[in-house]
Amino acid sequence: MKIKVIHGPNLNLLGTREPEKYGAKTLAQINTELENLAQELGISTIEFFQSNIEGEIVDEIQKAGREKFDAILINPAAYGHTSIAIRDAFLGVSIPFVEVHLSNIYKREEFRKRTYLSDIAEGVITGFQSESYMFGLRALKTLVDSKR
Repeated sequence: MKIKVIHGPNLNLLGTREPEKYGAKTLAQINTELENLAQELGISTIEFFQSNIEGEIVDEIQKAGREKFDAILINPAAYGHTSIAIRDAFLGVSIPFVEVHLSNIYKREEFRKRTYLSDIAEGVITGFQSESYMFGLRALKTLVDSKR
């Protein structure tokens, strides 16, 4: 099983950026926890990508399609609320994905309560800080296993 994890804009600042909303863990710490969980779950490949640039995220989604990844775990961050291009990339590759957010987007500003990905995602996990990623990875493992 091959899982791609995509982190969107400003997530490289985790650990110092608004820890009351996003938690105190760094992106490197979250990736390490995901690697450990992937090993525990028997996921053979987990790869990480972070970018602050929308087009690079689109390219990475398309690359995951070419490289036959089984699923994608994505925290699109602010691009979830603005990017039709990322939505179209997912529609173009037909890879199942789970959308995660560290903060509860439904307790935030009105413009954050809707994402362009949620209606095409297998599921959305929001509000559990770094645990959102862990829940998302577990959900993807179960999903991919059920389709095999």
